Amino acid sequence: MRDALEDQLQQHGISPDDFSDLMIRLLDRGVLCRDESKREAELYDRFLQVQPLVEDYLWVLRIRVLHESRFNMVRIFPPGAEVPGLADSDDSFNSGLRERLNQQEVSLVLVLRAEYDKALRDGQVDELGQVMLSLEALSLSHRNLLGRPLPENASERQTLLRRMRQLRLIRSPGGDGTLEDGEGWLIIRPGIISLVTDTALNQLAGGVELDDEDPIDEPADLAEGAN
Repeated sequence: MRDALEDQLQQHGISPDDFSDLMIRLLDRGVLCRDESKREAELYDRFLQVQPLVEDYLWVLRIRVLHESRFNMVRIFPPGAEVPGLADSDDSFNSGLRERLNQQEVSLVLVLRAEYDKALRDGQVDELGQVMLSLEALSLSHRNLLGRPLPENASERQTLLRRMRQLRLIRSPGGDGTLEDGEGWLIIRPGIISLVTDTALNQLAGGVELDDEDPIDEPADLAEGAN
């Protein structure tokens, strides 16, 4: 199997070490966005070169790949995850690749998805499928939809925003990776659609309180930093 893989990589002009770097990053972070950084741009372009090999490799592990080529994004999901845009999987077991979001993170992801859908309906989406949102509007939406504000502590809010960036759900307008508090702005990426199920969004719209068991599936295990 290893020899066959190396032969295929050679035909695509990719070394085993380069393929290993790509797979480690993808399994580690669970997502690649070409516009996130120079490093991710290189890895995303490498993914395009060997996409069938990546998909075959992960298929053996029952890990599913969602490639959103329009937005230059690829995201992977553990066995059994409900993935908008992909057929349901028969896998029903829990996976060590799955990392549950905490309650605050679940809440913020849902609010971001609701705001994205609102902008989509209003035609306020740019050519890259992104939505600009002020932090003030995000805080107001969080209170209106969930009946509670964002954390009052500034460091807690920044931790939450940093987590959303690690998931490649938001980015800073300046592209420098910083998200200022107060009167600042953020950009919601179109990848939010592939992470939040319609079921969870409908529960939010219907005023149903979500708990830790609600179906927001995070991709494969993510590292703490987002370079």
